[in-house]
Amino acid sequence: MFAVGHLAIGYLSAKASQKFLKTDINLPLIFFLSLIPDVDLLIPGLVHRGITHSIIVLTLVFIPIFLYYRKTSIPYFVAITQHALVGDFFMGRIQMFWPLTSNWYGSGIDVRSLTNISIEWASFLLAMIVLTKTNDLRLLFKSGKSNLLLIVPSGAIFVSSIIGARAIGLSQRAPTELLIPHLIFLTVFTFSIMKFLSKKTL
Repeated sequence: MFAVGHLAIGYLSAKASQKFLKTDINLPLIFFLSLIPDVDLLIPGLVHRGITHSIIVLTLVFIPIFLYYRKTSIPYFVAITQHALVGDFFMGRIQMFWPLTSNWYGSGIDVRSLTNISIEWASFLLAMIVLTKTNDLRLLFKSGKSNLLLIVPSGAIFVSSIIGARAIGLSQRAPTELLIPHLIFLTVFTFSIMKFLSKKTL
């Protein structure tokens, strides 16, 4: 799955768990965590969709966070694990149970297929509706230090859909059919970052 799908599904799944648990969430952190498993693309020697996409590794990393923050940490765990369990499991293959096994699991649906593009578009549209109806979009534009976390998803969008990740030796470029939702997310995140930076310079 490309960035727009991970971001949209990460937000929607975290929002659903937030509503169920009646907790607050930090939106920039949710968007940040929704993409962070793809850090493996930047670390030499790591296989994409390997260690950082393992549900075992992600759970182990979150254990101290669970112990300290308890139920308030669950939406963040949901945001990070959906990346592997929803996005990349259904639209590819992942090493889900590393280090117990290096086997790859997933549906194997082509990430450039009409199925994936349709799911990413539908997820994006639903996320934008929920962001607007719940006033989360307005909250995202409020100035705060955590706005700077949006630099990561903004960079991922810029690289994967505008300049092309292949140009810097990473992965393939996002399909043209997903350019519009990527640009909308990029615009929202950039505005949020600039809001914080402009307040700091005043």
